[in-house]
Amino acid sequence: MSLLAAGLTQAQSSESVSLESKHLQNLRMLTYGGDNAEAYFSFDGQQLVFQSNNPAWGLQCDQIFYSPIADLNVQAQADGQLMGPAKPSMISTGMGRTTCSYFMPGDEYMLFASTHEGGKECPPVPESHGKYVWPIYESFDIYVADKGGNIVQKLTQEPGYDAEATVSPDGQSIVFTSTRSGDLELWIMDIDGSNPRQITHGLGYDGGAFFSPDSKQLVFRASRPSTPEDSAHYVDLLKQGLVEPTNMEIYTVNVDGTDLKQVTHLGKANWAPFFHPSQEKIIFSSNHHSARGYDFQLYMIGTDGQGLEAITHESIFNAFPMFSPDGKKLVFSSNRNNGGTRDTNLFIADWVD
Repeated sequence: MSLLAAGLTQAQSSESVSLESKHLQNLRMLTYGGDNAEAYFSFDGQQLVFQSNNPAWGLQCDQIFYSPIADLNVQAQADGQLMGPAKPSMISTGMGRTTCSYFMPGDEYMLFASTHEGGKECPPVPESHGKYVWPIYESFDIYVADKGGNIVQKLTQEPGYDAEATVSPDGQSIVFTSTRSGDLELWIMDIDGSNPRQITHGLGYDGGAFFSPDSKQLVFRASRPSTPEDSAHYVDLLKQGLVEPTNMEIYTVNVDGTDLKQVTHLGKANWAPFFHPSQEKIIFSSNHHSARGYDFQLYMIGTDGQGLEAITHESIFNAFPMFSPDGKKLVFSSNRNNGGTRDTNLFIADWVD
């Protein structure tokens, strides 16, 4: 049962979110129901774009939504009766599956990856056969849409997987993950989709990249098979359109592909990294501490790999942290406060260094 189903008001539900870190103050829940993730700030810091599969909105798999932050978790009304939080604006087509949205410069357009040209239905979720796998749908391409949900540009044309795109703070470039060279590598293209160039080259999954505040570096998650057997297993899964994201570490690299560095050496899954506003630290999600595997908390570490610090402690899933452009807010996804369901919702907090 969700908090709203239990009859709590917006004010009560916001107050029920506890304060668990010296870095997080005024923690507030922004969504209710389904899985809500990868929420990213607009350039002006006043809006969020995110993906959701909330069944209350008639969704079968992830679609892309945007909203002014002030409008999230605001109660919709009909005939004077509270009807739960208002549905934000959907900018994706409602067909296929989507992922990884981001605001374009000027905040009037947003990019996202979608499979809708490959079919109207949600693509099938692969069987795990006892191991956790992510699908790498070849029908994913990257599109730009306006706030009315009209696609105005298709940025990728190559066969294969193109997704996980984010925009540089200076508004000049887009980084994304692609299989166009035969492996899951990072690529950068100009903001209009032109001039694509490959940034990483090592065997393994490179993805989830974000630019540094000065737009000169990238931080990303990567798997690096360490034995011939591991390499063969990775290549075999990739041929099936799958990747096993159970062993990943955090890396940085310059936007021209030089000075590749491994930041974490923690083991297990370290992912969803984002630069701290100082550019001297990285916040990320990790289960390295967990004996069970599925217990992801937010951590922060120096870009030199020193000074690991836990940011969250509550609930068993915390991921996709992003700082606002001014560094004063942190938005992330968590399964806390979900009334015993499997829902993952968006939370925002004031950040205190």
